[in-house]
Amino acid sequence: MSKSRVSHVGTMMFLLAASHSCLGQMEHLSVRPPAANVLVPQSRPRAFAPDRRNNVQVTEVHVQIDIVEMTATTTIEIHIENQTSQRQEAELIVPVPDRVVVRGFAYDGPGGQVTAQVLPKDEARRIYESLVSRIRDPALVEFVGYNLIRSSVFPIEARGRQKVRLTYEHLLDVDGHRVDYVLPRTESLQYAVPWHISAKIRAERPISTVYSASHKLEMERVREREVSLKIVAQASREPGPFRLSYLLQEDGVTASIFAYPDKKVGGGYFLFLAGLPAKATQDPDVQAISREVTLVIDRSGSMRNEKIEQVKEAAMQIIAGLRPGEAFNILLYSNTVQWFSPKPVIKSQSTEAAARRYIEGITATGGTNIHDALRAALEQEPTEGMLPIVLFLTDGLPTVGQTSEKTIRELATKANPHRRRIFTFGVGFDVNAPLLEKIAGESRGRAEFVLPQEDVEVKVGAVFNQLTGPVLAEPELRITDSQGVVAVGRTRDILPEKLPDLFEGDRLVLLGQYVGDEPVVFEVTGSYFGKRRTFKSSLDFARASEKNGFVPRLWASRKIAELIDTVRQAGADPSVTAQDPKIKELVDEIVRLSTEFGILTEYTAFLAREGTDLANPTSVRREAIDVLSGRAMETRSGIGGVNQSLNSVRQKGQTELNLRNFYYDEKLNEVSISTVQQVNDQAYYNRGSQWVDSKLVSRKDQVTPSRVIEFGSREYFELAHRLARQNRQGSIALTGDILLMIDGEPVLIKSPSVN
Repeated sequence: MSKSRVSHVGTMMFLLAASHSCLGQMEHLSVRPPAANVLVPQSRPRAFAPDRRNNVQVTEVHVQIDIVEMTATTTIEIHIENQTSQRQEAELIVPVPDRVVVRGFAYDGPGGQVTAQVLPKDEARRIYESLVSRIRDPALVEFVGYNLIRSSVFPIEARGRQKVRLTYEHLLDVDGHRVDYVLPRTESLQYAVPWHISAKIRAERPISTVYSASHKLEMERVREREVSLKIVAQASREPGPFRLSYLLQEDGVTASIFAYPDKKVGGGYFLFLAGLPAKATQDPDVQAISREVTLVIDRSGSMRNEKIEQVKEAAMQIIAGLRPGEAFNILLYSNTVQWFSPKPVIKSQSTEAAARRYIEGITATGGTNIHDALRAALEQEPTEGMLPIVLFLTDGLPTVGQTSEKTIRELATKANPHRRRIFTFGVGFDVNAPLLEKIAGESRGRAEFVLPQEDVEVKVGAVFNQLTGPVLAEPELRITDSQGVVAVGRTRDILPEKLPDLFEGDRLVLLGQYVGDEPVVFEVTGSYFGKRRTFKSSLDFARASEKNGFVPRLWASRKIAELIDTVRQAGADPSVTAQDPKIKELVDEIVRLSTEFGILTEYTAFLAREGTDLANPTSVRREAIDVLSGRAMETRSGIGGVNQSLNSVRQKGQTELNLRNFYYDEKLNEVSISTVQQVNDQAYYNRGSQWVDSKLVSRKDQVTPSRVIEFGSREYFELAHRLARQNRQGSIALTGDILLMIDGEPVLIKSPSVN
């Protein structure tokens, strides 16, 4: 916004450090009646004006966050549209974190009046309560417990579009090597205003890794001590507070923990976050781990024309991308297996030229002998001192040789003597998706699927680029007490069970349950730049907070994905049916976790359906078994098999919340669910005009509330502020009646009557 376009910067009162006279002025300003149009950029769009019409709306929001050391400067640019034929006044209510100081407030438009004031929590509480009572809408309750900035903007011309730019500064929370930033926003699924958020982090120490539990990020490392990032375009409409954390580098692997207390599991849940050095070590005694890459290329008849040409280009790029001194080999398969070399060769000008000539001559013909190709790739003698990687590509089902899915799968689980990492690529829909997924997962690799409209060369090249500079190979986790003794019984259900290799730019995110509050030490041991090293992180569960509600939700999502994958892999064995007791046990656990946490998949979406009686476990189990057997166990290939693997791979590696329960259906349509609302660590199911706590939705008996609390009553606001201390105030900001559990008793919150 240019200086010429800023019409006026109004008077700003910084009331957190105000004098007695300023407090008197604050009281006068803060109790003024709200304008006709009250806008909360961070809340779902609602009719706030007295005539219940949205005369002025927020159309989009742009946020720039600049973090220097532990101080954040946040600039929020709010785009406002007047949809009427008359000049309007708007009042902005902007929830903000603690310790905020306003640095700028400007209105982009013709001459007018702009004022802004920062109100601390006690004063903000009176404003929230006043507005909620007058507007008769619970949406604002979600921000009870926050400070707020209140401003008035006038005029907004008829049919006009204007911008308001607010800049505030505050100190960030620090936990050891970790620095945390939170931007308050609604968790409501009704919220659809796009937020375009970008950030720049600068620090005196190198930045090890950056993590957001709320939104997927695109990140660029400018230098060791500076990182630029933004949320991906697809996440601009995702609800929920924007969470950003970064780790300041220490020696080697830097780690921290987010913990959430839960007595039901004997302790709680944790998220273990670990990052690598910002820059490869300059120690001359430490050499980077070299790679040995084996390209396994399907040259069957179905690969003719464009696909085989794209694969040939990808193969040449990979050979060119290897460092001098690294090793490679090429295996072609159709009916039979053919090698470029009897054993991996060291990259040099001559071997690269030979590989190019070999690749250029590849033609497509014959069937698909996946079994023999995979066995040959895994059996070849490895190059000593290198990390062995297999890039395995196929566009078809096994048609030649051993075609049993179970037998082929066992090659990865039982016949991989040199522990090669297998990265599988399924091209098109005519592949056995769960087989490729399992082969990769068992070897610390990853499965990728190239859809018909995608370029094979681009997809394979992108994966290879992520395998740059192996830093920590074969990592293992050991958990001890402060004396170095194995901490028996202190943790369980840690996911993923097998830690992945870490390459340049990678981070490690582990989720699990902990028992007890005493500190423990997480020891991560592996080949660090080619030498065996152990990195220790002392972690204190006593600092667990209910505000870390994203932790159990992420754990549950990954756990559900692992359980579904177990059911899906059972489909490879014809002797296992959906009526097997082990399958029923898995299904029961999938349904239990899905219901409790409100995390739904293509197999459990029916739980959110209005007619589903969650109090009838027999009926629910029957429907879940029918869906899981018909889809997860029986559909192995085709578009219906690939869509399941796309969902599975994403969910098993999930590090960000999925509040909308997004997934791909069997036709690769994007689906989300709006009748289940996740709020911090809780979930609510929509039943008619009522939202029901997941703790109550499965009750067999008719739930009679022990208390009925009227919207806007003193009891209502007392409950809101009590819930705010646990970051759960969003529970009573839902639209409609709300039946929730408070202190072990069902309580009914009556929805507001509309005037």
